[in-house]
Amino acid sequence: MEPSNTDKGRFIVSCFLILIFLFMLASNQVPPHTSILSNKLSPTTATNTSSDNNLRILIGILTLPDHHLRRHLLRLVYGTQPPPPGAIVDVKFVLCNLTKEEQKVLVALEIMRYDDIIILDCEENMNNGKTLTYFSSLPELLNDTASPPYHYVVKADDDTYLRLNSLVESLKPLPREDLYYGYVIPCGSMDPFVRYMSGMGYLVSWDIVEWIRDTDIPRKGFEGPEDKVFGEWMREGRKGMNRHNAKWSMYNFPEPHTKCSHELWPDTIAVHLLKNQEKWVRTLKYFNVTRHLKWSKFYHIA
Repeated sequence: MEPSNTDKGRFIVSCFLILIFLFMLASNQVPPHTSILSNKLSPTTATNTSSDNNLRILIGILTLPDHHLRRHLLRLVYGTQPPPPGAIVDVKFVLCNLTKEEQKVLVALEIMRYDDIIILDCEENMNNGKTLTYFSSLPELLNDTASPPYHYVVKADDDTYLRLNSLVESLKPLPREDLYYGYVIPCGSMDPFVRYMSGMGYLVSWDIVEWIRDTDIPRKGFEGPEDKVFGEWMREGRKGMNRHNAKWSMYNFPEPHTKCSHELWPDTIAVHLLKNQEKWVRTLKYFNVTRHLKWSKFYHIA
């Protein structure tokens, strides 16, 4: 039977749509996944700071090139959290220069798949300038984006679990300039000016990021515990006069018990020292992070 003109027309339209899809796929216009991890370094919707009331937050997780499994876990942890209302949150993994061939191949695959990695021009370290390089590099990396591209920038460890909605809600009433936010050390202190914010995850406003780029103060002293050194920069430069101590919504995992830890509880922004999978599982189970899992006949979970 000869196909009708209608059937021929439908076939042509179908072929045309398939060709469009293949073209988009080849040109990387079809996103490989959808999550809270932006596929660009700057928020795609933040183009006019005067009319955009959304908080824009960059979370830089300082990690090591070989921590592939930890990054994959964190992509799940942050990518499955519902986007916080009234905020744009970008999560990036921050590395220094790659030194091994396997790193160059495996990290390149991660970049191709997720595009959520920043590789800084530095030798990998914890307490010898990586934090300085991270903050001071951001203005140049983002110099062709909105001004400011972010209201706040976070430095976080890869053994910290941040609950994004709780973080955003705590930030909404706070100043957007000269802000220094986190869990104040020493553990027994509630005074945000005594002495500095713990490296588990501290946050500063964008003007402080620009100040770190421009001032000589950090370059005169960046060796030593990075969170303590950062606090010394703030004190010497008289920066971060708007300080917020998020204790006890930020804390260390309850085991082993220390002055910086307590039991998991609902009013939590961050849990630190999740050094192994068991601690991650206990934390994620406590906060019931899989409650949005949709039923399907394709899997059975007792």
